[in-house]
Amino acid sequence: MLPLGGCLLTDKPEPGLDIPQAYDRASRNPAIAEAVLPPLDWWHGFRSRELTDIIEEARTANLDIAAAVARIVQADAQSRVAGSALLPVVDLNGSATRSRASQSSGDSSGPSERNLLSASLTASYEIDFWGKNRSALRAAEQAAVASRYDREVVGLTTVVATANAYFQVLAAQDRLQVARDNLKSADRVLNLIQQRVNAGTASALDTAQQESIVYTQRAAIPPLEQILTQNRNALALLMARSPESVRIRGGSLRAIAYPRVTPGLPSELLAQRPDIREAEANLAAANANVENARAQMLPSITLTGEGGYQSAILKTLLRPESAFYTATAGLTQPIFDGLKLQGNLDAQKGRQDELLQNYRKAVISGFADVENALDGIRQTALRERLQGDVVTSSRRAFEISEQRLNQGTIDLVTVLQTQQTLYQALDLLVQARLAHVQAIVSLYQALGGGWLPKPVEAADAR
Repeated sequence: MLPLGGCLLTDKPEPGLDIPQAYDRASRNPAIAEAVLPPLDWWHGFRSRELTDIIEEARTANLDIAAAVARIVQADAQSRVAGSALLPVVDLNGSATRSRASQSSGDSSGPSERNLLSASLTASYEIDFWGKNRSALRAAEQAAVASRYDREVVGLTTVVATANAYFQVLAAQDRLQVARDNLKSADRVLNLIQQRVNAGTASALDTAQQESIVYTQRAAIPPLEQILTQNRNALALLMARSPESVRIRGGSLRAIAYPRVTPGLPSELLAQRPDIREAEANLAAANANVENARAQMLPSITLTGEGGYQSAILKTLLRPESAFYTATAGLTQPIFDGLKLQGNLDAQKGRQDELLQNYRKAVISGFADVENALDGIRQTALRERLQGDVVTSSRRAFEISEQRLNQGTIDLVTVLQTQQTLYQALDLLVQARLAHVQAIVSLYQALGGGWLPKPVEAADAR
């Protein structure tokens, strides 16, 4: 019967995954052929002391992380509950009874009042012949493992959200500085035009057009201040603090370093992404639940025993003649339950298949996330470089047009065009820098955060 039971309880589907040999974007660039994997504290690579302090506080105080830790405690407790079925249950029983029979029944052969004292131990144990309880324990243990990876997922998401919110603060400050500088520049040009109006070389239409640019630049400031406030408040929430108690100095995206990171081998991603490991643990728990559901359809064997002392008088309670015991062995085989057990088995199989597909999706999504992040870094770096060229040319054109306006040798239409081109180019450059640094953060997230250093081989150590 044991080999038959082993066959009945084996049902672990294969994921059937096709692991690529290398990332497509990485293989196209020989310069990043050697992996530069992120350390555990990868946010230090941006070289911002304030960012590091904010992330460290968020990792300690974040409420989502605290809730994930509480779920770990619950999962550990559930595994202990499931494991209790593998151990015998022992109860201590004690009772004292005093009874009085009716005197009007006609039976006066004995005393009317009686005492009964009892003290005993009761033990019961279910023999886990088919592995039902062991599989339930494995399912609970794997659920506890999954809860730990869930905490890692929440922790990584919190760090990434904190970094992105901080970079949004820096970008908003940069864009505000650009908008204020543009406003000063537009006011300066407006003064020049008014001087030409006073000299009779410009019209009221020229003044109105430049005033429109001034007002446009002035109207661009409040939305940027709102973005700045919103992201500062988002950082306060991530640190589990009230917005009034948080002071974010910020600075400029130009002071942020761009760390270099490359992904390594795709197969390594399976061991590093916490969401993939969580999906794997959930699938292992589902496999154990299927085994448990199938074992419930097989006979269960239970051993019970009770022993102790009974006596009508307290002083004779612990004498050998007052001892008693009972021992019972029982076997239960489900015959008809309205297909309840079969329905439970089918439900567990369906859950198993669902988690199998979730695991496959998590793996494929992990590869896609890395590819997208690598491409995002390449494209945003190119965009930032090209946008820098646009700013350089636009600034040179505006400086020349402003000089010629002051000299009265250029038409105002050209000045207005060069102004608008420069103002837009400066704002787009800040947005390009933000997209570049966020693409780097996305690659860290796609790789599962920081990696433990590889162990040094004995040969290398020498």
